[in-house]
Amino acid sequence: MTRLLTFAEGEYYHVYNRGTEKRKLFLDKSDHERFISLLYLCNNTHPVHRSDRKNLSTLKLFSLQREETLVDIGAYCLMPNHFHLLLREHSEGGLTLFMQKVSVAYAMYFNKKYSRKGVLFEGKFKAQHVTKDEHLKYLFAYIHLNPIGIIDREWKKHRIKNKADAKRYIKNYVYSSFFDYANTETRPENNILNKSAFPEYFETIKDFEECTQNWIEYSEEAEG
Repeated sequence: MTRLLTFAEGEYYHVYNRGTEKRKLFLDKSDHERFISLLYLCNNTHPVHRSDRKNLSTLKLFSLQREETLVDIGAYCLMPNHFHLLLREHSEGGLTLFMQKVSVAYAMYFNKKYSRKGVLFEGKFKAQHVTKDEHLKYLFAYIHLNPIGIIDREWKKHRIKNKADAKRYIKNYVYSSFFDYANTETRPENNILNKSAFPEYFETIKDFEECTQNWIEYSEEAEG
């Protein structure tokens, strides 16, 4: 199938994909960690093989020197059967190449680990061109709030059973870039992001917390 969207340097895109037949993509901690490491390693014009660096610590892995990045990553979130990325194309053709590298590398890892064959993702990755400032800022909240869906399926309808539980859950969810915006402490995974390539919506941690928590606060308190 031909993609109708044409990517352009300097433009922003919400990129996402899910497992074929809605199957789970991440079955344990190591699956999550492998995909997240690929977000850093595959964002490189030079070929990089994750298997060659399997003995490296997390700190050293996310400190490896890269030739030139293909995209700028502003946010990411891994869900059980899909993922969300907020990207800016850094070089011509970079976004498509980056996604191909990540998808192929992860599918090869997953199929080998679980002794399966065939496609892992549901066709080509999906992408939405973000052209409005308010939409771009909204996506920083939307992407990071997705994990609420693991404990409350009605969250997108602005119906949340327990707002305190929702806030606590996203704060402790380590498979997204939420931590890297909501804390003064820096973790190795912070190197995945290039925050300077995106508008400075959040001058302080409080600004980011307000952006994400407003969605929760203005949601209806659902029963049961």
